[in-house]
Amino acid sequence: MKKYLSIALLTLLLSVQVLNILAVQRFPKPEFEKKYTQPVMQTPSPRSVFMEYFDVVVLIGSMSLITWLILKKRSRQGVFWMTIFSLVYFGFYRKGCICAVGSLQNVTMALFYPDYHIPLTAIAFFIIPLVFTLFYGRTFCAGICPLGAIQDIFALRPMPLKSWVQKVLGLIPFIYLGLAILYSATGTDYIVCHYDPFVGIFRHNGTFMMFVIGGILLLIGVFIARPYCRFICPYGVLLNLVSQVSKNHLSIAPGKCIECRLCENSCPFGAINKPTPTRNLEKRNTMVRRFALYFLITPLLIVLGGWAGSRFHENLAKVNPKVRLAKELLLLNGKETGSLSLEITTFKSTGKPIDKLYTDAAVIVQKFYIGSWILGGFLGLVFGLTLSSLSIFQYRTDYTTNKGSCYSCARCVDFCPVKSNT
Repeated sequence: MKKYLSIALLTLLLSVQVLNILAVQRFPKPEFEKKYTQPVMQTPSPRSVFMEYFDVVVLIGSMSLITWLILKKRSRQGVFWMTIFSLVYFGFYRKGCICAVGSLQNVTMALFYPDYHIPLTAIAFFIIPLVFTLFYGRTFCAGICPLGAIQDIFALRPMPLKSWVQKVLGLIPFIYLGLAILYSATGTDYIVCHYDPFVGIFRHNGTFMMFVIGGILLLIGVFIARPYCRFICPYGVLLNLVSQVSKNHLSIAPGKCIECRLCENSCPFGAINKPTPTRNLEKRNTMVRRFALYFLITPLLIVLGGWAGSRFHENLAKVNPKVRLAKELLLLNGKETGSLSLEITTFKSTGKPIDKLYTDAAVIVQKFYIGSWILGGFLGLVFGLTLSSLSIFQYRTDYTTNKGSCYSCARCVDFCPVKSNT
């Protein structure tokens, strides 16, 4: 039934997007006489405070229920229906906002701008999944996050990826996280929300390019499960790190693993650690030397990363509206032309001094310079630690879940013949 339901939802979603893209205006705009006064456009009232907190209650209730289904009931079917609920409520009804993925930008703004009043709901959506992950693993990713839910339904024929490919692609979320924090900390943009490939689908108002990107990711997701979650999502970086120390994480077998190998290929995310054959054991001295080498070059990678990042700070700063406007005015150099951009025309109409704009832009560029150093150093640290982790050899006798990359989807439990703790 799951297969047919997934196909039906796939057809429905694609049909909706095609209709949005091909939609045209059926009737021309009405023409009125000059005496006619256009009505004042009304701005929709914001969502009521009660409903905002109701979303938090739904989040906590959903997280509690799916955690119980995963850890106690060990029910993949229950997780699937929670995925459908999340897609309907947090996705199409709440239109993907507010979401935990985008809330990290609100938290960043609150940390760097004391006058920014962060909504309590944004703090709740940021913290609650992290708290659940700390104790129970990534149950939020299992079926509550609408971005993951829509991809999970499309994972019809997932194929495994080489471990080194996953490691390399797994560096992209760290880059995205660093850029999201940098642009939020400088008050430039919420790039996670601006370039979210699925919110446009939930709201039916995305640009054509974002529809295309979202559609491509969903089509890729048919064969490579959850490509956004695994290789793009910045919030997933935090969940990955927190989940690695989770105490009550999902296990494949409720009791002793009998090494039947039935679960070996059950995880579409490559999150199952296989037993280590004795013949593959490496000499301890070799491992220690390699780890020491990578550990010692990590500080060098941090410095090189910071220096390389600082070389791009001006390019990164061009995204900021003030910096971009200041550069346009500087290139104009006081010359008045008949083809001024809308931004320049608007700025000149305000009567604000250009020198003040230049000063503000210079301050922002300096922030980007410092932030780019930090971003580059952070990525150098991530790269160094990734190399070091590859040199650590762990001997395992059972099939276990990789706590960091496991999405607690409970697919593997149906393959395990062990049904009790005895």
